Amino acid sequence: MSQPAAKYDLQSVKLAAISGFALRLFARLLESPLRAAIMPSLLKSAGIAQMRQMTVNDSPTYTPLHYVENIAPPDTTVTETVEPQYPHPSDGFQFPTVLQYAEAYRTGKTDPVTVAQRGLDAIRRSDSGETPLRAMIAVREDDVLAQAEAAARRIAAGNPLSIFDGVPVAVKDEMDMVPYPTTVGTAFLGKTPARTDATIVARMRAAGALLIGKTNMHEIGIGVTGLNPHYGAVRNPYHPQHYSGGSSSGSAAAVAAGLCPVALGADGGGSIRIPAAFCGVVGLKPTFGRVSEFGAAPLDWSVAHLGPLTATAADAALTYAVIAGPDAKDPMSQHQPPPTLAGWDALDLSDLTLGVYPEWFHHADAEVVAVCEAQIEAFKSRGARVVEVVIPQLEAARVAHTVIIATEMAQAMDSTYDEFHRRHGLDVRVNLALARAFSAVDYVQAQRIRTQTMRYFNAALSTADVIITPSTAVPAPKIPPSALPDGDSDLAVLAEIMRFATPANLTGLPAISFPVGYTAAGMPIGMQAMGHPWHEHTLLRLALAAEQTVPRRAPQIFYPLLD
Repeated sequence: MSQPAAKYDLQSVKLAAISGFALRLFARLLESPLRAAIMPSLLKSAGIAQMRQMTVNDSPTYTPLHYVENIAPPDTTVTETVEPQYPHPSDGFQFPTVLQYAEAYRTGKTDPVTVAQRGLDAIRRSDSGETPLRAMIAVREDDVLAQAEAAARRIAAGNPLSIFDGVPVAVKDEMDMVPYPTTVGTAFLGKTPARTDATIVARMRAAGALLIGKTNMHEIGIGVTGLNPHYGAVRNPYHPQHYSGGSSSGSAAAVAAGLCPVALGADGGGSIRIPAAFCGVVGLKPTFGRVSEFGAAPLDWSVAHLGPLTATAADAALTYAVIAGPDAKDPMSQHQPPPTLAGWDALDLSDLTLGVYPEWFHHADAEVVAVCEAQIEAFKSRGARVVEVVIPQLEAARVAHTVIIATEMAQAMDSTYDEFHRRHGLDVRVNLALARAFSAVDYVQAQRIRTQTMRYFNAALSTADVIITPSTAVPAPKIPPSALPDGDSDLAVLAEIMRFATPANLTGLPAISFPVGYTAAGMPIGMQAMGHPWHEHTLLRLALAAEQTVPRRAPQIFYPLLD
């Protein structure tokens, strides 16, 4: 089927932010019978009315699986030995890595118990003062110390479980982890502890990771700022007056602040990559189905992905090697080829072609574009070739993703809606009220657009190995004082934050965000690379190459647990 004539159709949004009494009144209005009077106008503004008028000839795709012939046998994991033998990152601030933790333990420089005690103290200190970090929302100190003592005994006996033994790892409160409840950022869910670990957590635990607790998140993952009215706004370690991004806000902030070199996150619409970009760390969203979703809250099942946020590309590769692969408990994970990291540390990029859709790439803040353009030049200096690509109807893809994720979240929360909807934060109440106005016809239409979008991206990737964009169109915004403590609704800013993120969720393609520089004010800027299905190793390779030329800067808030 031929593609339509290319016309870049994404638009910046110019709408006033609302907060406080106005937002509370708006939420109540949308939850009342009076909503019928204003809902048509809201749906038109959101692009839903236009989507309803589209003629889409594709059949719907309800889960973006990318089928292969060489299906991995059960419990297949990365077969390569992932030894981080790579050039040291460029001069600049050095985040402690998984390898450095492991070396410190094995040489006797320190031990997991000392690190655990320092980490627990750092978490307490991070939440003090006028601008608490609020990266963590649940920490069982007795459990953390017990894990650390067990790891120390194994290491002293010369029997570490893996390079991760005793290394601090945090987990987003969207995944089950014993002995914690799973609240998904709400004030009313998760009243009893999880009985079993999510598969991704179980795999990290089996590798010996020191699981330090649950991280804060934007409530039910339906926002990308990281402001949670129940547990506090997660602040950006690079500047505590700025947002951390979301919804894996606490995971990104915990890594950037040095509380751990690795954290686990979830991504339904950029929720790993956006906070990674804002907080200056690496965030990998694998291919749909690559990492088991068993034990993750079923919030947005057809766009949901679990993955790591890490201090460095090597840490992302090491974590990926542990968590990737099929799981008998998750049918969606059983259609993948064997996970691999072959060639992930090859810094000669002469075999790679980078695809750039110029109008999309440049639809961002001038500083963001300039830094990302400089990184493309750095990739070219390593031999990479750049070609222009065209991806039609990105606006339709944006709206389709909105309908799919919001509908699935509304359905996931439906059983609690009547009793608890007013206990959600104000922005969540607004979003759920809008989602409940979508119809079954809207949902199916969105899935037909998904099929169309997958075809367009596959066509672009037929001439390129990856598609390169900024991770976000703006750096981390300041937290408006009016947004605290209850949150706000700022659709203009949200459109800028999410512009490049959602297609990877809609299509199921793997995507990564990695740091490529900073604004004049010192806020991190991230670059996104989207790749072919199951080619996470190529994305990690680009992140590693970028590290060789981008001097990292120290966050304002950082806790050196190894010193």
